[in-house]
Amino acid sequence: MGEPPGAAPVRKRLKEYGFAPTQVTTGELRSYGAAFHEIRLSARHEQGHRKNNRAEVSHQPLRRRERKMQRFRSSSSAQRSVSLYSAVYHTFDLQRHLISRRTLRTVRAQAMVDWQAATVAT
Repeated sequence: MGEPPGAAPVRKRLKEYGFAPTQVTTGELRSYGAAFHEIRLSARHEQGHRKNNRAEVSHQPLRRRERKMQRFRSSSSAQRSVSLYSAVYHTFDLQRHLISRRTLRTVRAQAMVDWQAATVAT
């Protein structure tokens, strides 16, 4: 019948760390239990809804970067575009929560005029 689908990644992580953990926290995916049984992992397995949020949240910045790079053909072209965008964004970025809406509109309009002047000049 073969091993459960989750056994190979779990086995790979255990080899990477070099020791077996005393406790493992995962989401609700039922194949984790079968995978742990298959590789004879005797650690306490905590499983349930939102149990592994801490691990999932730590991956968010990485996932955000991956999502931005999806439309590019190569990572180098994505890097060029993102670095240019970053420089421009930080130049015109305002702390919106610190100023009134009316002031924000005025400053954003001036920033747009400056941006259009800069792009026409190049």
